[in-house]
Amino acid sequence: MIDQATIDRILDAAQITDVVSDFVTLRKRGVNYVGLCPFHDDKTPSFYVSPAKGLCKCFACGKGGNAVHFIMEHEQMSYPEALKYLAKKYGIEIKERELSSEEKMVQSERESLFIVNNFARDYFQNILRNHVDGRSIGMAYFRSRGFRDDIIEKFQLGYCTESHDALAQEALKKGYKKEYLVKTGLCYETDDHRLRDRFWGRVIFPVHTLSGKVVAFGGRVLASATKGVKVKYVNSPESEIYHKSNELYGIYFAKQAIVKQDRCFLVEGYTDVISMHQSGIENVVASSGTALTPGQIRMIHRFTNNITVLYDGDMAGIKASIRGIDMLLEEGMNIKVCLLPDGDDPDSFARKHNATEFQAFIQEHETDFIRFKTNLLLEDAGKDPIKRAELIGNLVQSISIIPEAIVRDVYIKECAQLLHVEDKLLVSEVAKRREVQAEKQAERVERERRSAAASAANAAAGIGDNTGNVPLDTTTTQPPVANAENFPPELSAPFPPEEYVSFIPQEGKEGQEFYKYERLILQMVVRYGEKVMCNVTDEEGKEIPITVTEYITNDLKEDELAFHNPLHRQILSEAAERIHNEGFIAERYFVAHPDPVISKLSVELISNRYQLSKYHSKSQKIVTDEERLYELVPFLMINFKYAIVSEELKHIMFALQDPTVANDEEKCNSIMKRYNELREVKSIMAKRLGDRVVLSF
Repeated sequence: MIDQATIDRILDAAQITDVVSDFVTLRKRGVNYVGLCPFHDDKTPSFYVSPAKGLCKCFACGKGGNAVHFIMEHEQMSYPEALKYLAKKYGIEIKERELSSEEKMVQSERESLFIVNNFARDYFQNILRNHVDGRSIGMAYFRSRGFRDDIIEKFQLGYCTESHDALAQEALKKGYKKEYLVKTGLCYETDDHRLRDRFWGRVIFPVHTLSGKVVAFGGRVLASATKGVKVKYVNSPESEIYHKSNELYGIYFAKQAIVKQDRCFLVEGYTDVISMHQSGIENVVASSGTALTPGQIRMIHRFTNNITVLYDGDMAGIKASIRGIDMLLEEGMNIKVCLLPDGDDPDSFARKHNATEFQAFIQEHETDFIRFKTNLLLEDAGKDPIKRAELIGNLVQSISIIPEAIVRDVYIKECAQLLHVEDKLLVSEVAKRREVQAEKQAERVERERRSAAASAANAAAGIGDNTGNVPLDTTTTQPPVANAENFPPELSAPFPPEEYVSFIPQEGKEGQEFYKYERLILQMVVRYGEKVMCNVTDEEGKEIPITVTEYITNDLKEDELAFHNPLHRQILSEAAERIHNEGFIAERYFVAHPDPVISKLSVELISNRYQLSKYHSKSQKIVTDEERLYELVPFLMINFKYAIVSEELKHIMFALQDPTVANDEEKCNSIMKRYNELREVKSIMAKRLGDRVVLSF
């Protein structure tokens, strides 16, 4: 782990214009620089770089950040990898903390597996180019597929001879350990303890991670080596470094093109990816012959929300793969399907056409997934009423998992027309499916809540892991709603009866009004957390300075409130812990935070400033936010509470519509009492808010 002092040195040395100009042509515009955005297909310069702030931002696609974030996004590196990249660029020695014995052992084993894979990759490449069988068999195969030498080199393709232990013997001779040859899956051990090559007699396709490390291999058997071999493709088995469900073939070579084109083409096999790459279409990955997995979907979703699945004419294969595509819908992705001409797969079609022709064909023939699925199943169902009923159920299930209500509504109307059924029927069926899904989700959340509560109880009892560490925020997974008893005196109201289930802000509620104020408050913490906003007088008459962080922390604690987002809670907690540390500056600390998620969020909070209305003094001089923290922060806090009370009132009105509540006089009266109390609280808050601060988003 890179220590904080080293991170600080890297950030101090990394000049944002210097880093960005390695990849983007910049022109000076005023005090800033501007260029074409490298993250989308930018026609007019929209990517701005501010040397003074050390930040960059595209005002079209919104991507940007500091120098580390730019390298992470552009090179698709992890946070530590981006730091090491910049450290190397500026000649800074990386100092990492001492790892524990167990950590060293795990890290050493992982590194050993990658080293062995690198040896194997180089060995296979060397055999392909320099061994007589490699040239006459392996290279001849690749040339027959039309692969150019530069493409063969780029994808690091290779060949393994028909000798059953040539790789094993060469590896052992060079000092590589037998256990790592087995753990990587390059070799396997026979009953008589001899090592055998897994990929003998095959052309080799290395599989790369996002950062370009060789994590596994795929091998295709050739005609001269098919005697007794029934499996056409053999892949590396699961290992410490390779989990097939989390890898996509070609992602390392496609990631930048996917981001720039804002689209990913999904194909089935290795040669499909390579041929499309050679034809000029680089934003393509393969699932390597398996159904899509959640891990693979999340990887694609990191780079784009749009995916086009390319199919050949194999109807059986299409129907089998359609079941996995529903997971893409559930992820909220925009899915299109393109059926290639009969007899062509992406590999053969790419060899016949250049990139412009290929993409023109896709644009002309692609269709959205729901329409494609409807037409496909309609053709299969024919006039059989039972099959048509099954078809409707199948489509309803696909539509019901789409998270966006507007998109669901559009698909319902379209499917109703295609199926010649009442759209009310589809609406009703989708609602039922979503209700079942919501119940399952609620059960899952409740299980997680109980698990977190159990962890909190264990932590309170001193039960932790073997390191003595307890998770940062184990008290609850759902922050409590304001206890009206703890409002200031003029806002006092009785606490709701125990049987009343209060509205509680949860993750996934980012569209709610209170979340906007939560972000504004967190922005105050990151930008001004260590600033003194007011003074209070203690019992002895001494004035005690109160910082922004202390005020916010105490104000939330007084009303038993917490931020609903766990990341926000962590930032506030860390600020509160360090507020009295000498030299602590919140903005500096969080922008350079070792957690890249916190670092990226902090940059957003200081660069994407929520705009407040203009506020003038009598002299008409514009007063900055920092000069009016004493007024701004308290009003943000009461806006936050006001929004939460408003949400709870909505929740109560919804609860009163429940027939079981309406028919239970005692429960109904209890809820109505709470409703009236909160309305009074809201009225008092509204008077306090007045019109002194106007917020816009």
